[in-house]
Amino acid sequence: MTLTAPRATRRDPERSGRDAAASRPRRHRLSRFDQNASPYFYISPFFLLFGLVGLFPLLYTVWVAVHDWDLLKGQGDFIGVGNFVEILGDGMFWNSIRNTISIFLLSAVPQLAAALLIAYLLDRGLRAPTFWRMSVLIPFVVTPVAVAIIFSSAFNEADGLVNNLLNLVGIADQEWKHDTLLSHLAIAVMVNFRWTGYNALILLAAMQAVPRDLYESAALDGAGAGRRFFSITIPTIRPTLIFVVITATIGGLQIFAEPRLFDVSTAGGVGGSDRQFQTTVLFLWELAFFRRNLGEASAVAILLFVLIVGIGVINFLISRRIATGDGPSAGRAARRRARKNQEVSR
Repeated sequence: MTLTAPRATRRDPERSGRDAAASRPRRHRLSRFDQNASPYFYISPFFLLFGLVGLFPLLYTVWVAVHDWDLLKGQGDFIGVGNFVEILGDGMFWNSIRNTISIFLLSAVPQLAAALLIAYLLDRGLRAPTFWRMSVLIPFVVTPVAVAIIFSSAFNEADGLVNNLLNLVGIADQEWKHDTLLSHLAIAVMVNFRWTGYNALILLAAMQAVPRDLYESAALDGAGAGRRFFSITIPTIRPTLIFVVITATIGGLQIFAEPRLFDVSTAGGVGGSDRQFQTTVLFLWELAFFRRNLGEASAVAILLFVLIVGIGVINFLISRRIATGDGPSAGRAARRRARKNQEVSR
C-alpha cells in the first residue's frame, strides 16, 4: 500500500493580488461612506426631536389658523385667511405690536451694550475671575416669575422702592404701571437684569479666543484701548455677536412672563388697565384662554413668527455690516505685526 504525501497547496500570487485589489476599493468605499454619512447619523436625533416638538406644532398651528377653532368645542369650519383678516383689522393687535417693539428696543439695545462692556472688563484679567463670572450669572438663575414679582413690588406706585428713592432726590412719585413709556421702561429693566449677565458670558468666551498677539501688536502701533476694542475685538467676535443679537431679538419679541406678572393684581394680567404694556404673546394668550378663539390666536402666532424672522434678518444684516471685514487700519496693522513676530520666532 503506497501512501501519498499530501501535496502542499500554494496560493497563486496573481489570484491573491486580484482578491486584495478587489477588497481594497470595497473598504475604501465603506470608509468614505462612514466619513460622509456618520455626521448625519450623529445629529439625526436632534432633527427627529425637533420634528416632533417643533416642526409638527408649527404646521399644526397653520392648520388651526385657517379654521374656526374654539378652545372647548374644537375644530369648526374652514375659513381660510379669515382669522388673519380679523386680526389685522383689530386695533388691539397693532397696539400689542407697538408695545412689543418698544419694550424690545428699550431692553435689547442697552442689554447688548452692557453685555459687551461687562465681557470686556471680565476679559481684562480681574482678580478672582471665577467669582465675578459666577456673580454676573446669578440673575439668570432666578426664575422669571420671581424677577417679575420682585420688580413689580419695587415699581409699586404707592410705596415701591423706586418711588421712595426718587422722593429722596426731590422727584415726585411716578405712575410706573399706568404710564405707557414708564411701564415699558420698568419691564425692560426686568429683562435686562435677567439676561445681561448671560449674554456677557457668551461674549466673554468669544473674547478669550482672540489671540493676545493682536492686542500687543496694536499697542506697539500706538492704538489705545478703545481703538483695540473696535478694531480687533468687535471684528474678531463677529459670529458670536451676531448669534447674541439674533437670540436677543427672538427672546425680546416673545416676552410674556414679565408683562403678565407686572400688574396682575389690578389689571388681571392682560397688560395693564388700558393694555398699555400688553405684548403680542400676551395678546395671543388672551385670545386663546380668555376668548377661547384658538384660530385667531394661531393667526397671531404666525404673524409674530413672520415679524421675528423679518427683524432677525434686519439685525443680522446690520450687525454684519457693523462688524464686517478686518477692521480699520489699526486692526490690519496689528495682524501684520503679529504675523511678522510669528515668522521671526520660527
